[in-house]
Amino acid sequence: MAEPTPQQVRDFIAAGLPCEHLDVEGDGRHFFATIVSAEFNGKSRVQRHQRVYAALGERMREEIHALSMKTLTPAEWQAQPASPAAEPHRH
Repeated sequence: MAEPTPQQVRDFIAAGLPCEHLDVEGDGRHFFATIVSAEFNGKSRVQRHQRVYAALGERMREEIHALSMKTLTPAEWQAQPASPAAEPHRH
């Protein structure tokens, strides 16, 4: 079975979980996802991760070897400071 791309992992999550923001980076074996969903309201971090695992289903065991997640509600996402990656690089 071919290793999934970050875009495929993103699509797998989006198919099973309504997201306001979803970004996935990775190398085919290890992935990092930033997931913003209203479904996370009132849920603990563990419950949020379980919800993402449920969206991924069998793929989590068979295709995705490692997934790190940052799971946020829309309000938590809005309250975050601007990403340093968005800042222009100064030399």
